[in-house]
Amino acid sequence: MTATLTKVGGPPAAGTVAHKRRARRRGRTIALLFVLPALLLLGALVLYPVLFTVGRSFFDASGTRFVGGDNYTEMFRDPATLTALRNTIIWVVVAPALLTGLGLILAVLVEKVRWATAFKLLLFMPMAVSFLAAGIIFRLAYDEDPDKGVLNAAVVGIHDAFQGTSSYPTARAREGQGLRQGADGSYRTTTNVSPGDTLSLGLVGVAPKELPQDARPARAAAARQAGADELRGVVYLDFTRGGGGKQGVVDPRESGLPQLRVEAVRDGKTIASTTSAADGSFRFTGLDAGSYTVTLPGSNFAPPYEGISWLGPALVTPAIIGAYLWIWTGFAMVLIGAGLSTLPRDALEAARMDGANEWQIFRRITVPLLAPVLTVVFVTLVINVMKVFDLVYIIAPGPVQEDATVLATQMWLVSFGGGNDQGLGSALGVLLLLLVIPAMVFNVRRFRGSQR
Repeated sequence: MTATLTKVGGPPAAGTVAHKRRARRRGRTIALLFVLPALLLLGALVLYPVLFTVGRSFFDASGTRFVGGDNYTEMFRDPATLTALRNTIIWVVVAPALLTGLGLILAVLVEKVRWATAFKLLLFMPMAVSFLAAGIIFRLAYDEDPDKGVLNAAVVGIHDAFQGTSSYPTARAREGQGLRQGADGSYRTTTNVSPGDTLSLGLVGVAPKELPQDARPARAAAARQAGADELRGVVYLDFTRGGGGKQGVVDPRESGLPQLRVEAVRDGKTIASTTSAADGSFRFTGLDAGSYTVTLPGSNFAPPYEGISWLGPALVTPAIIGAYLWIWTGFAMVLIGAGLSTLPRDALEAARMDGANEWQIFRRITVPLLAPVLTVVFVTLVINVMKVFDLVYIIAPGPVQEDATVLATQMWLVSFGGGNDQGLGSALGVLLLLLVIPAMVFNVRRFRGSQR
């Protein structure tokens, strides 16, 4: 019987090592074949455009003459580029911070709402709307005309509820008919009057259809006589439909102007004031003897309040940021809500049992534990706002486009929107890339750290 000896603990046979090496090479080759289409697409759609843009930034507008760093020098001399850089900084500072804060607050509050899923769906729905459609929606919402813009309609409604509106913004006095206009928009009698006098103050510029519904003919009011201690008169529309009538005389078919404020002024001081009746009549009683000036204050003729110029040079950037918040708040809320659901509930309950209130739990436990999620959300939004283009281009009207421009829109405008200088546009693209890369690197490191 032959004994078989087995060698234990020695090095592996040469054939086994070669076989393992061939298996590893074969596995790498197969993996490379699977990855190759993605690498080709990545190179064609990302790497090549980046390299081409960097190279193109060193040539002139036509792309035929090498200019070195002239495009980068010109870029920082251009006031429009400096405005774009300033607005981009405003976007980066304001929008991600507001979104992260709103997302955190809403995520915490939603946990206490019975219909939390429906609420999350409602807030997340704007993400399904394209930036083009959202831009059109907010361009209409911000329209300065209260009949079109819903925000100005609300603002005008609130203003008029507390401040009221002028009665006749288009009214004016006929020249040479006893009234003169003051610097403040008021109208006053050209000659002094005394108690016992009766005045007829004719105005024009009011369309008959714009008269108040309670307006009555002024003829009867003009026929009334004043008493010895009173000053009486009528404010009327010195215009007769279909023609006819005489200027400065109250004709039978001419209407009184109700709701007009009338003041009796003496030595620069308002002695008495009243409001015209439905037939335009007014009167002041108990006046002392002397000379008075009858005044129609400028508030009667002030133009109506038109609301806020949301898309004016001063507010266009905050207005666009508001539209951006409407779209992305749901995104931030859902991500932070997902992180909130992983928090250890025993720590929260222990804090409550120790007597901590909800604000202390939120500030001392919830926020610190959510810090990694909040950082990722914030950095992701920073990267996103640096590339914002659609909303700025669509919402900002042409006259204020330069006031609202950011680096992405400035790059497009310089390259294709009329500038036709793709050398300078490429330099702007490189600048935007350099600004985005640090945030991207930070985010990648965060992801790798979380995986470890």
